[in-house]
Amino acid sequence: MQSAFLIASKHYTEKQAGALFFVFGISQFLFQTPAGYIMDYSDKKVHLLAFAAIATTTLTVITAMTAEDNGANLGWMIFIKFLQGAVTALIPCGLNSITQGIVGTAGMTRQVSRNEMMNHLGTAIMIFTGSFIAYNQYPDIGTLFIVSPISCIGVVYFLSRIKPDQIDHDAARGLVLESDDSAAASQEAFKAGNLLQVLRDPVLLMFTLICFLFHTANGCILPLVMQSLALGGGRSGILLSGFCIIVAQTFMVATAKICGENSALYGRKSLFLIGLFSLPLRCLILNGLLYIRVQHGSSLFLQIVILSTQILDGIGAGAFGTMYILVTSDISGGTGRFSLALGITTAAMSIGGTVSGYLGETLAEDLGYREAFIILGILALVPALLYLFCMPETLPTQYTPGANAQKVTTNVEEEKKRLLSSRNNSYQV
Repeated sequence: MQSAFLIASKHYTEKQAGALFFVFGISQFLFQTPAGYIMDYSDKKVHLLAFAAIATTTLTVITAMTAEDNGANLGWMIFIKFLQGAVTALIPCGLNSITQGIVGTAGMTRQVSRNEMMNHLGTAIMIFTGSFIAYNQYPDIGTLFIVSPISCIGVVYFLSRIKPDQIDHDAARGLVLESDDSAAASQEAFKAGNLLQVLRDPVLLMFTLICFLFHTANGCILPLVMQSLALGGGRSGILLSGFCIIVAQTFMVATAKICGENSALYGRKSLFLIGLFSLPLRCLILNGLLYIRVQHGSSLFLQIVILSTQILDGIGAGAFGTMYILVTSDISGGTGRFSLALGITTAAMSIGGTVSGYLGETLAEDLGYREAFIILGILALVPALLYLFCMPETLPTQYTPGANAQKVTTNVEEEKKRLLSSRNNSYQV
């Protein structure tokens, strides 16, 4: 919405707007892992998350109030986006470490699913409200950002309802592995894992690469779909652009719910693979639809069909958004480095999305939209195949519900035990 505001109301060029959000993405990448490290060691997680919410809201309002026509103060705006990228880096690891501290690792599956449902539902409501305001105020659409401080008030209020003793800070960082086995007399407690040991974990490194490659392929698809539909026609373009996002977010809500209800039954891997393979399928369908448009001309029906491919975005991004948190929690379980590991995987997503924006626009401009979707679809196959053949199932068996539930392999847990033994009790059980 900030990009739309800068281009429509402040007459920024696409290149100027792109430069701002390139800086934003790089800043997120740089600060994501340090933010996770801070969250692992801090017992002020609620305060840090509230600070991040207030700071990013303030910077959004400053963007709307101080942006000058034609990017006259571009240097100032770049500085604002750099700061905003830094403070928003606290949000993913802060939200998820607080969640894990409240519900424990055993409760993460259901609660992360619920969090992601509310995340996507909230995004859909925000985009719809902002798009409606922008439609009525066009071309001076800066007032749409009133939705940010209103939402921030709600965030801070509900964070204030969380009492300090409701968060187990050891569990929040994955320091305690809980067991649902009634025969277990006590929990297994670990000291925090050696930092380099965690960073060298081959499973975490492979998963980080998969996160980067998926977002490199996926990040630019939505803008390309919107551009290929020529959704830039004044106030109707603003409204339709918002609707394009709303379709995806609505299906992300449903996908997050399905993942939460079924990942403990069928394992993380099968559901994650559905999300990963939906992206190359989406690119293939888009390529075919654009071919039909070239051969037979455009029509309202064809535009609606192209727009409906956002359903696959809802499936892919919805599954990824829920499952990557759960898989990171599984991998880092017992190390005490959950927020750090989440910071690493989220940083990979941030830099992947940043690269994707430039890559997608370059391919579309130099080769055309059909060719861009073909190349991005082939690229999207790489993380899907890597996850299929190189990633183990990460769901621990103690979190598989029911005596007759499908047994899930635990290669990651076995590898952790082997590493723990080889460290001469550097982790103490």
